[in-house]
Amino acid sequence: MKISLNWLKQYINLTESPEEISKILTDTGLEVEGLEEVESVKGGLKGLVVGEVLTATPHPNADRLKVTTVDIGTDEPSPIVCGAPNVAAGQKVIVATVGTTLYPKGGDSFTIKKAKIRGEVSEGMICAEDEIGLGTSHDGIMVLDTDLPNGTPAAEYFNLESDYVIEIGLTPNRADAASHLGVARDLRAALGKAIKLPEIKEIESDSSQEGIKLTIENTEACPRYSGLTIKNVKVQDSPKWLQTRLKAIGINPTNNVVDVTNYVLHSLGQPMHAFDAAAIEGNQVIVRTMAEGTKFTTLDEKERKLFAEDLMICNATNGMCIAGVFGGIKSGVTEKTTSVFLESAYFSPDSIRKTAQKHQLKTDASFRYERGTDPNMTMLALKYATQLIQEVAGGEVIGEVYDIYPEPIQDFSIEVTYHRINQLIGKELTKEQIESILNGLDIQLENKTEEGFTAIVPPYRVDVQREADIVEEVLRIYGYNNVELNPHLSSSFLSEFPKKDSDSLQLEVSRILSGAGYNEIVTNSLTKHQYAEASESINSEHDVKILNYLSEELDVMRQSLLFSGLEVIDRNVKRRQTNLKVYEFGTTYHLKKEGKYTELSRLGIFLTGENQSESWLDQSRPVRFHDLAQLVYQMLNKFGMHRLEISEAGSDLWSYAIEISYNKKTVVTLGKVNPKMAAQCEVKQEVFYADLDWQMLKENYPLIVDFQPLSKYPEVKRDLSLVIDKSVKFEDIRRLSERNASKLLTGLRVFDVYEGDKIGANEKAYAISFFLQDQSQTLTDKVIDKTMQRLMTAFEKDLGATIRK
Repeated sequence: MKISLNWLKQYINLTESPEEISKILTDTGLEVEGLEEVESVKGGLKGLVVGEVLTATPHPNADRLKVTTVDIGTDEPSPIVCGAPNVAAGQKVIVATVGTTLYPKGGDSFTIKKAKIRGEVSEGMICAEDEIGLGTSHDGIMVLDTDLPNGTPAAEYFNLESDYVIEIGLTPNRADAASHLGVARDLRAALGKAIKLPEIKEIESDSSQEGIKLTIENTEACPRYSGLTIKNVKVQDSPKWLQTRLKAIGINPTNNVVDVTNYVLHSLGQPMHAFDAAAIEGNQVIVRTMAEGTKFTTLDEKERKLFAEDLMICNATNGMCIAGVFGGIKSGVTEKTTSVFLESAYFSPDSIRKTAQKHQLKTDASFRYERGTDPNMTMLALKYATQLIQEVAGGEVIGEVYDIYPEPIQDFSIEVTYHRINQLIGKELTKEQIESILNGLDIQLENKTEEGFTAIVPPYRVDVQREADIVEEVLRIYGYNNVELNPHLSSSFLSEFPKKDSDSLQLEVSRILSGAGYNEIVTNSLTKHQYAEASESINSEHDVKILNYLSEELDVMRQSLLFSGLEVIDRNVKRRQTNLKVYEFGTTYHLKKEGKYTELSRLGIFLTGENQSESWLDQSRPVRFHDLAQLVYQMLNKFGMHRLEISEAGSDLWSYAIEISYNKKTVVTLGKVNPKMAAQCEVKQEVFYADLDWQMLKENYPLIVDFQPLSKYPEVKRDLSLVIDKSVKFEDIRRLSERNASKLLTGLRVFDVYEGDKIGANEKAYAISFFLQDQSQTLTDKVIDKTMQRLMTAFEKDLGATIRK
């Protein structure tokens, strides 16, 4: 839900900053999810001032230019070269000072700089209305009729106001806060300030003229209905102030009558509907249900079949509107409308919820009705809407002003004790504090005694029904942060989440791997010394030898998980299980100097055979390096490792492999196992293996996860084709890209690789997609092209690349 700060100030006097107000609202339970400044004119006319042209003489080197001096309120007049034909001495004008960024209508923004124009110094710009975004005319500069002193900000001259939009994550129980008045109520309770309701006049109706007649047949689904007829209205665009208010919270203006109903809805929280009186057949509005299966076309031009329980607003013959949910296609106000019937009603939340769910319709009105609106607000809202319609569209009220309310809804009465309040809060509040808070929330106290009182809760607070709810109201306004911890607690602080223990973390990772189709294996830590001797990468002198070994096959402790995993693969392949995905959490053992030993926790992942079993649906293929790499990157992402360094691994354990480092420490090595190593275990098929430092992963597991909102601005993709030397690695391209476009670059992906006779024998071609995004604004073509040009220049200079265009 969006709340305009300027709109909110109509209901309560606020001197606090937008940030302070946001914090107060969050503390009271209306969690603020976003705060954004909204400018009625882009740039807010910052840097533009009122100036006075002192002199205007022809430019010595240009026929169509003039050299002016302009007083902009500084110690010395500013020289400005101007090309407008109507510039003259003595004029009051709008001046863009040096350093100001202008946002012209229909053009790209640009910044004013000190310059020389045909040999004459120019320190600013005298502006036309289209150049500052206020209009479309470019016939000449704006000439002002004002006595404001020179140097006055242009925003002040144009009465330009910026606004802040507060986005609140409204919980389902707080329908009472789904309006600017509702939010103002919470601020009143929190700040102790008074609510300011608009001046609303009593309705004057010409009862001598007949208006629309009203009948309520289903008072259970419609306990209260208020309405009246206004004739001689002129439907047109709304005035600027009304459009500005609605646009600030994301509502597009429609026309002055419809805009007033939307304005009252978001002001007071009361949904309203305006019917074209000419479309009301029989001059009669009937609130009733219709027969099961009756066809009805709604505003979205969809034909729907009604259910027997759907409450409808009907005329003498047909349905006009699904009550509290959605209007009909024929009953809305158009530019041809001259008379309207204005509805302000209270509908049963149960009835509206069932109808909205059955028809899968969600509207601003149904959102509020199905949670519970204020039954005592219908007449106040009707008076306010009538007053505003007469102000912006003219018209006069005729006929009877209806307010059908056969069984008024009573306030809720709740018995409350002071002891229970203090017990649940954990702190003793004074009776005066409790009464002040509750009165600020429109909850009155009756039958007050030393022990407690009766709380009288207005019916719009549908979420306050029990004593515990009253306590919660007191606590959220008093402030959770103001409740000190009890000194008798065993700890003097609230701890963060406990660090994950090794077993639970291992279980979590096991679930990820098992979910990807991998099986866990557990192998013997004892192995044979020939494995270490077969590899130059494993120092056999570091073997931990068993003194009284039972077999020569088990005479040392392993220094790597590789060979024990290969033994498992060999055993399965010999039993015709060739497609294997396995992993092992294990320990390796190493002899250090002076007879000391060290143990390392490792995670080994093995992949071999086909990517899947044969199937009629999909063809299988041999597993590839990138199948394993994708899983490894998923693991590293789980551990919050994002900025990684990749380098080529030099080890005879692999045919080829890469090392991935985090904070300059190797966290994983993965690649294709050297066939010579695989042959030590009699494995003949290709095996891909990843060796992860499990101890390092555990130590870097993030206890606190940082989140950032998704960007509101679109991502842009640009493709480049590079011809580069075969010695250049993709990692070189990635690093160079991040250095030259780190602020905008969100990712890059290779979508094609080519090697062949169309390029040099020692060359390869990469086709790469670059993804760009700005977190603060929509990227323009100019910025995108500049970024891509910077990247292309870097590739050509640093990598010797040829850009294929």
